[in-house]
Amino acid sequence: MTTKIKPDWAGESLLSQFVNLLINTKPIYNLMKQQARRVMIKTAEKKGIPWRKSYNKLETSGVKQKLKENTNPKVVYPDYYKVPFHAYAEGNLCWQAAFEAPSATYSVALRVWPKENITWETAHRRLRSSFHEVLAKYLTQDVQDILDIGCSVGISTLTLHRYYQQKQNHPVHTVGLDLSPYMLSVAKELDTYNEISQWLHTQAENTELPDQSFDLVTLQFITHELPGFASKAIFQEALRLLRPGGSLAIVDNNPKSSVIQNLPPVLFTLMKSTEPWSDNYYMFDIEECLKSVGFQVLTTVASDPRHRTIVAKK
Repeated sequence: MTTKIKPDWAGESLLSQFVNLLINTKPIYNLMKQQARRVMIKTAEKKGIPWRKSYNKLETSGVKQKLKENTNPKVVYPDYYKVPFHAYAEGNLCWQAAFEAPSATYSVALRVWPKENITWETAHRRLRSSFHEVLAKYLTQDVQDILDIGCSVGISTLTLHRYYQQKQNHPVHTVGLDLSPYMLSVAKELDTYNEISQWLHTQAENTELPDQSFDLVTLQFITHELPGFASKAIFQEALRLLRPGGSLAIVDNNPKSSVIQNLPPVLFTLMKSTEPWSDNYYMFDIEECLKSVGFQVLTTVASDPRHRTIVAKK
């Protein structure tokens, strides 16, 4: 049987248009948004993720007082970033999104292996290691400097940093970059041992970092949250930042995944209601875009049942 390029509920299909009509009808959208949140939190706590406990701990940690020091006043937020994300009216630019991000991240891992009786800690380790295993296979050069674009609250950044720190016999310099100072404030709070060299608040399309300053640039579960033109601009910036022979590694939803393609109607409708650039992502040819900006695409591989990893070389 031929694998479909994209799910039926994405793009210009009649099903996709119907779902989009529901989402664009405000009373229905608000109901869908609330339902999406309830389902997410209930499922997470049922699986042992301390969603509300984690939220309360961060809320009372004093991190709110550190927002100003983590905010770059020169940052201009692009229009695509100022739309509602993940059931938050302010998108990623609010404390609620930042305080719930760790639990939401762990929930993603559990959804990859729903039929296996594993803890959320085990699921998260498997999710990250599946990405790292692809990197180990295709990145043969030494890795000294890493940039994690769209780092959110830093969970991806810390696990990637620790992987290379343990793998190699020399210190690794890792930078986490995000457009939300709220997320970065939480990232700093979670980086209890100051393992990450810098948490950077700036646009990924124009980082103002020096040319050829990194061996590895990653985008972990970020491209599905971007319109295609923004992804292309970020790929161009990554090419500038990488040293010759350096790599860009992307892990995200796999349009060809049978799990993604066969999501029940309730789930894909809820997902689309909280992901404004979902259709754009599933219609976007990442590999061709990477080639068009100057990368050599080394591989696209299904790194777990729901996600693919793309590795491209400068």
